Amino acid sequence: MKPNITKRVVGTLDVYSFYKYSTIETMLLTKHTSLGYRVFSAISKITFKPFINEFISNDKREIHIVGIDEKVKNGYSHVAILTNAMKTKYSKVLQASLLSSNNIKYSGKALQFRLENPRNFTYNGKINVDVILIDDIITTGTTLQEAKNVLEKSGVNVLFALTLADAQE
Repeated sequence: MKPNITKRVVGTLDVYSFYKYSTIETMLLTKHTSLGYRVFSAISKITFKPFINEFISNDKREIHIVGIDEKVKNGYSHVAILTNAMKTKYSKVLQASLLSSNNIKYSGKALQFRLENPRNFTYNGKINVDVILIDDIITTGTTLQEAKNVLEKSGVNVLFALTLADAQE
C-alpha cells in the first residue's frame, strides 16, 4: 500500500499525512490490540522510515523527533513505534518527552469536547532544538496545536508535524 502524502495547515503548523484515514482505518484500529504492534511496525517501515531518510539526505542538521503522548497501552505505545522508525544518525528520538497529564479518551470525540478538555501536555526533553512532531492521526488538529504550543513555550522549534493518517476527507 503506497503512501500518498498530503499537507494540511492547522493554525501555523504544517501537518503532513501519509494516508487518508478511510484508506487505512482497519489497520489504525489495531492500535487497541496486541496485533497493532506488528501492524504499526510494518507500516512505519514503509512510511516514516523512508520519509526521514529522504528528509535528512537534504538537510544535515540534527533533528529531534517528538511523539505525542507515548504512553504504553496494550503492552506498547503505537506512537513510539512510529517515532522509533525515524531514528537515524541525524535524527534523535526524544522518547516519551511530551506526555499528557490527564487520562481522558479523545477517540471519536467532537471538536468542542477536545477544546473543553485539553491534554495538558508536559515536556521534559531537550530545549533549543529543531523537532518533527509525530502522531498517528490528525482529526481536528487541536492535539497537534496544543503540543506545538507547549513545545514552543519550552524553547523548542517545531518544524512540522507528521501523521500516519488524516481523518479529514
